[in-house]
Amino acid sequence: MRGVHSVVDDIRRGVFTEVARLAYEGGDLNRVDTIPYKLVPGEVAYYRHDVFLERAVVAARVRLALGMNMTSVGPRSSLSSQIQEAATDQKYFEEPLVNIIPYACNACPPKQIRITDSCQGCISHPCMNVCPKDAIYLDKDKHCHIDQDKCIKCGRCFNQCPYRAISKIERPCAAACGMDAIGSDELGRAKIDYDKCVSCGMCLVNCPFAAIADKSQILQVITAITRKAEVIACVAPAFVGQFGKDATPAKLKAAMRTLGFSDVVEVAIGADLCTVEEAKDFLEEVPEKLPFMGTSCCPAWSVMAKKLHRPHGEEGPPQRPHLLHRPLRRQEAGGQPEVRPLRRGLRADL
Repeated sequence: MRGVHSVVDDIRRGVFTEVARLAYEGGDLNRVDTIPYKLVPGEVAYYRHDVFLERAVVAARVRLALGMNMTSVGPRSSLSSQIQEAATDQKYFEEPLVNIIPYACNACPPKQIRITDSCQGCISHPCMNVCPKDAIYLDKDKHCHIDQDKCIKCGRCFNQCPYRAISKIERPCAAACGMDAIGSDELGRAKIDYDKCVSCGMCLVNCPFAAIADKSQILQVITAITRKAEVIACVAPAFVGQFGKDATPAKLKAAMRTLGFSDVVEVAIGADLCTVEEAKDFLEEVPEKLPFMGTSCCPAWSVMAKKLHRPHGEEGPPQRPHLLHRPLRRQEAGGQPEVRPLRRGLRADL
């Protein structure tokens, strides 16, 4: 879960570590097929009821970490069958970014309101009084129960019980999604509605079964580094709080240089330039052309604005700070040829 270290983090980091190791060591990349066996050795599953299922889930996470698609190949296809296609620094991942691994999903029950045996059978019955559908009834012992056929899951009874005897159960991924993009497939497993999804990743960090993963470009970034291309890491100003108090900017830069990056630059200047451009647009267009203007450098926010608020005006995505910073970096480097940007290559949780 977000903010609490768990085995889900260990699985995620283990996959990223092995993908990075594969990329740095090079050689025969077909050995990618051995990663699930390395991470899940032996004949006994660690976290799931079946060792074969556990390896299949790890293999799916490796596939996504390599930037591959979940649905473009059959379930029996090996990782090595596409590794050569993925091992290029000229490849971007294809949408969707965030993916549910169906056979890893626990098919958690959708939202439910339940009265537990902690009900004291009080004579006030505030839960019954606030229910808009008369879904709460008394048994012979004067304890309350909910008729699930009538219940609309509004949660009013949950908020009124003085004994906290009413529980609210909701899928963690669905509860975390601010776009209501999590539904169910025919087997009751979580399914993402990509017409609503903004790839914010909140479902990913809240899934306790490690059933949701996003695509990475770790392999592609390291491939560029190992072929001696000039790869510059452009980090956001927020990096100072990303790795803990002991990770100073100097340590981070040294670590990134050790990984093979040619240089490490922080894009606060690009953020300032972005603010200047947005302020100029605001002064020119609000309120004469647009009633208001909202802006953010967050890709998920930008997608959300396009999907929910485009009727309010022709919203255009703001320039990203790292893109505005690139011309400055090229000028500092003596006008060298522009390099294709690779986004989401290396992550804080590595």
